[in-house]
Order: sequence, then structure tokens, then C-alpha cells
Amino acid sequence: MGIEVYGPEEREKLERKLRELEIEVARLRSEIARLKTPPHVVGVVEEVLDDGRVVVKSSTGPVFVVSVDPSLLPTIRAGSRVAMNSQYMSVIGVLPRTYDPFVATAEIVERPKVTYGDIGGLREQIEEVREVVELPLLRPDLFRDMGIEPPKGVLLAGPPGTGKTLLAKAVAHHTNATFIKVVGSELVRKFIGEGAQLVRDLFSLARRKAPSIVFIDEIDAIGARRLDVGTSGEREVQRTLMQLLAEMDGFRPLDNVKIMAATNRPDILDPALLRPGRFDRIIKFPLPDEAARREIFEIHTRRMRLRGVDLGTLARATEGATGADIRAICIEAGMLAIREGRNYATMEDFQKAINKILEKKEKEDFMVL
Repeated sequence: MGIEVYGPEEREKLERKLRELEIEVARLRSEIARLKTPPHVVGVVEEVLDDGRVVVKSSTGPVFVVSVDPSLLPTIRAGSRVAMNSQYMSVIGVLPRTYDPFVATAEIVERPKVTYGDIGGLREQIEEVREVVELPLLRPDLFRDMGIEPPKGVLLAGPPGTGKTLLAKAVAHHTNATFIKVVGSELVRKFIGEGAQLVRDLFSLARRKAPSIVFIDEIDAIGARRLDVGTSGEREVQRTLMQLLAEMDGFRPLDNVKIMAATNRPDILDPALLRPGRFDRIIKFPLPDEAARREIFEIHTRRMRLRGVDLGTLARATEGATGADIRAICIEAGMLAIREGRNYATMEDFQKAINKILEKKEKEDFMVL
């Protein structure tokens, strides 16, 4: 067997390929060495000492006095999250601020598409909310010139389905603010201190994302009147409420953070929530009257094909219905038309939908009673 001889061009290609492979091998060895690095311990700085050392509480529980790389000292403050060497416990890096996954997902990045034109029968409520929430965000100079402070928190109170959450979304749309929505029951946690920590993270995120609107739906889940006796779970809910009260006290009325909340049961809320300086403006959402119901029907049918439909008659036939009920009636009428192969809805479709939706509601109300 003869020896294969390469020419200068082939030899140059092979040498270039060899160099590329050597670089790739070095990269892979470096990656393997990095993966074999011992894990670091996460801790929270409690105090920075005068001699350059810091007091750190590790995630495993114990508190250490440890040394710090001098280059990191200017960036370390009490409360900073740091990475510590697992063997010597020295601080080797500063970690970014993190939030509970629940808080991080509560933020609605995209502006809600709901506008004031999508809300019917709530002219007075819209005007009030615009005055106390939208105007301070858009024109704080007006309040400074007048020498007054707008309400810090706004409570929307009324039966389910009357448009409380819808109005909060419309405000976020028109103010171009970050909309952070949570449900009160989601702040109730099992272990001591978890709910309070969630509230702290929530308001910290709101400050960082300002201008922002924090909307707490069903706030009665954590804001009910406090009792002298109760189970350990009830005491944890009270701790969460106290943290919420403390956070609300930390805001100035003209800050770029506005607090809104909604409830179906304002009568059971703790008086501390309703005192001046917290939720000092309560906006009531009643059941829509006949004129309001007609306006809501007009909003929900403006993109529907109708034949022989009298909205005034529908408004008179739906006494006691909420805005959510009327929306469901319009959808049900459209579904009935589709079921019969039509691309338009008739008065008969709406009458059947009214009977179905309101009869179902009456049954649900009876079961609650």
C-alpha cells in the first residue's frame, strides 16, 4: 500500500480544519469544567460592615459574616441577593432582583383593548374613575397647581357582572400605564409570611414599572374585617392584609402608581382599608336601568346582523340583568341563529336567549340562597 501524498492546498485545508477542531475541543473542555463547578449558595445581605465585610443570611438558614470582593462592594446594599462560595462562604457575585413567579406573571404587558366606548350605562362611574385615576397619571401638574392631592386608592363596589373589571382595563388602555392585575384569593398562601412577601413584591414591581395601575379583584378575600379569634389560616390572611395596608401607606397620591380594587361585598371590608389615605374613594356600580341596558345591547350588537330586532323591547324584557348577562344573551342569540343556518339574528332568537340566560341566573341565585 502506497503512502498518500497531499498537495499544498489539501494540506492547508486539513491544517485549517485541525485548528477549528482544536478550538472546538477547547471550548467543550471549558464548558465541561464550568458544569463541574461546585454550586453557589444564594444569600441576602442584612448589613454592610465598616471593615468591608457583610452579614449575609444564606438560603439554607444560617447567618454568616463573610468577606467580599472589593470590586463588588459599591453595588452591595442591605437586601441585595448575592452568590456565595459554597466552601468559604465569601461573596463572589451580586444577583439581580427577582420576584415570585406569580407576581412576574401578574403584569399585563400589552395594553388592554377595552375602551370607554365598550362600556355601557356607566357614564358617572367612568367620569369618577377618570378624575381620580387617569387624570393624576396624565396631568399631575393640575393637582400641584391647585394644591390638592387626589385619592390614593379607588374601590369599585357592586354586584358581579356590572363592569368593574372592564372599567379598570379601560383606564389602563387610555393611560398607557402598565396594568398589573391580581385576584385577592391568589395572595392567600399556606405558610407564614408568604402572602406578605407577595404583596411586597407586587408593589415593588409596580414602582419599577411606573406609571402603573395595580388592580386587585375580589379584594374581600384578603380585606375582610379582622376578628379577635380565628384559625391560623385566618391569621395569615390578616398578616397579608396588614402588609397591604403598610404598602398603601408608602405611596404618595401623586406617584405614578395607582391602586384600584373591586369587590362584591363592601360591607365586610375592614374599616382600615376604607379610611382616608387608602381606599378613600368608593365608586358604586348598580344594576343597569332600562336606558343603560339598551346602551349595553347597542354595544354588544353593533357588529351583529339583526333583522326586526327592537333593542328597546329587549331592554324592557331584561330587568335585573347585569352587563355580563346582556353580553351572554347577545352571544346566545347569535349561536341560535348559527344553529339554524342563518347569518342574522331575529327577535325570536333574542327572546329565547333571554329566557335561557335569565332562567339560569334565577336558578343559580336560588341555589345560593
